[in-house]
Amino acid sequence: MTDATLDDATVLAADPDWWRQAAVYQIYPRSFADANGDGIGDLRGITSRIPYLVELGVDAVWLSPFYPSALADGGYDVDDYRDVDPKIGTLAEFDEMIAALHAAGIRLIADIVPNHSSNRHEWFREALASPRGSAARGRYIFRDGEGPDDTEPPSDWQSIFGGSAWEPVGDGQFYLHLFAPEQPDLNWANREVRDDFLRTLRFWSDRGVDGFRVDVAHGLAKDLTYPLRSHAELEATKLSTEGSHPLWDREELDEIYAEWRTVFDEYDPPRIAVAEAWVAPTRRHRYAAPTSLGQAFNFDLLRANFDAAEFHEIVDRNMAFAAETGSSNTWVFSNHDVVRHATRYGLPDDHTFEYDLGKAWLLSGGVSPVVDAARGLRRARAATLFLLALPGSAYLYQGEELGLAEVPEIPDSERQDPSFFRNAGVEVGRDGCRVPLPWIADAPSFGFGPAGSDAAHLPQPAWFASYAVSAQESDPTSTLSMYRRALALRHELQGAEKLAWITLEEGAGGADAAADVLAFQRPTGWTVVTNFGTTPFTLPAGLAGLDVVLSSASDAASGAAATPAPAAIPPETTLWLR
Repeated sequence: MTDATLDDATVLAADPDWWRQAAVYQIYPRSFADANGDGIGDLRGITSRIPYLVELGVDAVWLSPFYPSALADGGYDVDDYRDVDPKIGTLAEFDEMIAALHAAGIRLIADIVPNHSSNRHEWFREALASPRGSAARGRYIFRDGEGPDDTEPPSDWQSIFGGSAWEPVGDGQFYLHLFAPEQPDLNWANREVRDDFLRTLRFWSDRGVDGFRVDVAHGLAKDLTYPLRSHAELEATKLSTEGSHPLWDREELDEIYAEWRTVFDEYDPPRIAVAEAWVAPTRRHRYAAPTSLGQAFNFDLLRANFDAAEFHEIVDRNMAFAAETGSSNTWVFSNHDVVRHATRYGLPDDHTFEYDLGKAWLLSGGVSPVVDAARGLRRARAATLFLLALPGSAYLYQGEELGLAEVPEIPDSERQDPSFFRNAGVEVGRDGCRVPLPWIADAPSFGFGPAGSDAAHLPQPAWFASYAVSAQESDPTSTLSMYRRALALRHELQGAEKLAWITLEEGAGGADAAADVLAFQRPTGWTVVTNFGTTPFTLPAGLAGLDVVLSSASDAASGAAATPAPAAIPPETTLWLR
């Protein structure tokens, strides 16, 4: 770590609990800001936009992969875990960025990808050049082929991105890749793999990184005892609650992450980690335990319809889990892997909870079903204010503060996501939420690049102009203004990690209307009311006597002055009352 980084790091209070109720802003670096005009976002671009992050009011940045990569999967195919991709910067520029973030009071969470490396990693190149049974191949998962000539894969397992999960190497063996072929799975039963990742955690922690987002945290430990189960059997038990699935959420992960926790606790304050673990809700606590990673993503709200009963149940269940583990909740609506929630909420409700409707909409080119964009944004704003008021940490995805919608109209020739190429006709992929951000409405590349540059690695649609930062920052009713005001108030009003539900009387609009409304109070007296319904709801006297400090309604100014509560809360609206 440089002396400058050490000096700037002291600006931040050494608070071991800073993460518990932090607002964390995810930056997908290749699509955030481009300083050199090559069409790819970079570290200097991020550094140049730190004043924007300060004004937005976030506590930390989660930086998606920035390592050397061929971009077979948007940077999640890592060539070198302890370096920066030259297309987006250098280690020196990383040090400058983190020093500037810390000086501004913003912490950094780095994405780490432990389940697989890239096929360009020096270890994998060595494995391909080594014989069967070699130590080099032992770092990955190689198995002999089946059939008389060893030319058939060891099983019928399918990759997450489509096609076989086994890739032949030409000598009768295959390697496992649960994602793209360019992402060979590492063998976490190998002590050398474990030790190398401990070195990686220390490498970035020593440079000032405050924590880690752990990609595919539930996938590291595997049981490949023969005979291998069929793909159908694996799918049928994917969300096992017993820790016995061969590939996902195994008990051996406890030992792996206990070693990580030992490394995290070497630092003051301890480094933190948040698991991306798509597991049964009753298993999530294993990753969030203080002896493990400490926090785990809760994707339940992300998968929910805009529905009062669903939101209520999800909050209750996850508050109980947090109390059991001593962790804090994580709340999220959008990220780099899913259709943006301003678009999802404009589609008909999807009770499959499998994103089938969003996938179908993308496959249609964004034509069918028809998106009600105004309703989608109205619901997204209301849901966001509900989320930001909850106890725990809030994870925001770049561009959601602009109300950005998903971009469906990307030509096939310009798509990048491997799921599009490997699942042709089944999935379009995730490029639509990764389009470079619009900063200036009337500038080339909407200000994504420097003045005069019109390059962007994914095409930006013309309608981005109305979402640009420049089009919103002076408008007190804009989505950007609402986010800025909400995050400022969140710091002011935040108290203990508790909430108390408020029972709404039938007389305040009838039983049916009351069922569509959720109200809760935080310990500081901060009261939140969300009308999930399609008709106004008359506020009971106890709430009507409070002041509105923030409203999600698009015609409500996000200024500093409080106003008396209205007689009724409009449909699909959230009010913050005090």
